[in-house]
Amino acid sequence: MAKLTHIGASGEAHMVDVGDKTETARSATAEGYVRMQPETLSLIREGNARKGDVIGTARLAGIMAAKKTSDLIPLCHPLMLTKVSVEIAEDDTLPGLRVTATAKLTGKTGVEMEALTAVSVACLTIYDMAKAADKGMEIGGIRLLEKTGGKSGIFRAGE
Repeated sequence: MAKLTHIGASGEAHMVDVGDKTETARSATAEGYVRMQPETLSLIREGNARKGDVIGTARLAGIMAAKKTSDLIPLCHPLMLTKVSVEIAEDDTLPGLRVTATAKLTGKTGVEMEALTAVSVACLTIYDMAKAADKGMEIGGIRLLEKTGGKSGIFRAGE
């Protein structure tokens, strides 16, 4: 079993020193969803949510959140991200919205937490903007889909 990198020998939390690591191109993609009533999805699709453009606002919130990950998650390094994208797609089978985020950089540490934070905050923003119509929405399925770069190489969910 792999040991936890942020826990010292006595169990204390600490920030990992990445100073000696090699800079590599790194990326991470995460996903999540917001399940809602079909009527709520229609309201969002038609642009009739009382708070405004749900999808556009959630996309922007996710991008902003990725840039603030080190302020939100203890022990995360502040990173110079070169790209963050947040895609939000309707999914009538949920019904609801699927959120996918990708974060990229060239650096000494990965961007998994940035992609996961982007998805999480985008989903929370969707909930916030549509809760007046549907307080029973469900946020779920938040997970890492893929990461590249660094010593551990490529990870793809399900492989």
